[in-house]
Amino acid sequence: MTDPRSQRLAQRHALLTGAAGGIGLAVAEAYLEHGARCSVADLAAQPTEALLALSERHPGRLHYVQADLSRIEDIAHMVSSARECFGDIEVLFNNAAVFDLAPLLESDERMYQRLFDVNVKGMFFTMQAVLRQMVAAGVRGSVVNLASQAGRRGEALVSHYCASKAAVISYTQSAALAMAPHGIRVNAIAPGVVDTPMWGQVDALFARYEGLQPGEKKAAVGRAVPLGRMGRPEDMAGAAVFLASEEAAYITAQTLNVDGGNVMS
Repeated sequence: MTDPRSQRLAQRHALLTGAAGGIGLAVAEAYLEHGARCSVADLAAQPTEALLALSERHPGRLHYVQADLSRIEDIAHMVSSARECFGDIEVLFNNAAVFDLAPLLESDERMYQRLFDVNVKGMFFTMQAVLRQMVAAGVRGSVVNLASQAGRRGEALVSHYCASKAAVISYTQSAALAMAPHGIRVNAIAPGVVDTPMWGQVDALFARYEGLQPGEKKAAVGRAVPLGRMGRPEDMAGAAVFLASEEAAYITAQTLNVDGGNVMS
């Protein structure tokens, strides 16, 4: 007998941002495997080889859009292009983000602006644009924003990133309350430390400011996870599928920790 959960998102149209690699790519693959049609967006003019391979495995169900989500006009184009290809958007996986760190007294406006332009402004106005079309079309959809364990606390070297991810959690709650009368659910996922290509940058920054050897920070944070390792992008996919599906029909305004036990709430 076929497991009915194997097609949790059958024929649903999902828009995923920051989907060229890492968590976004892993979730796009999971959404496709569960039957969704996926519009995926990232900065590059052309899709990555990994996205092209996904498209080959799921012909006719993957559409790529170039978008810089710090630009409102790019957000409008992304949503329009997605709808032209697959119709109304029913699921948003709002994932695109950037990272940086510096000691508090050395952090400058440029770093602040870059992090908040993408992680907060881009996240919010992408969510708003998709929610507007959901409401207009009468779609009882689902939004999944990507927060972080960093949004649960402050960190001395990571003040702007932590604040930006705390904003994701707050906007998720506010949007969920605003959209509840329309039957639209808004939730978030808060990953812990996840082994993506971005961790090379993260490790190098910690090495610089904490006087560590390359790789030392990455190894230490992995050992500190109660389950004994860093997360992998695919570890986020199950939660992203669940929150987008009807199995989570009575869940909204929540931020789910997917972090190997780092944060208990």
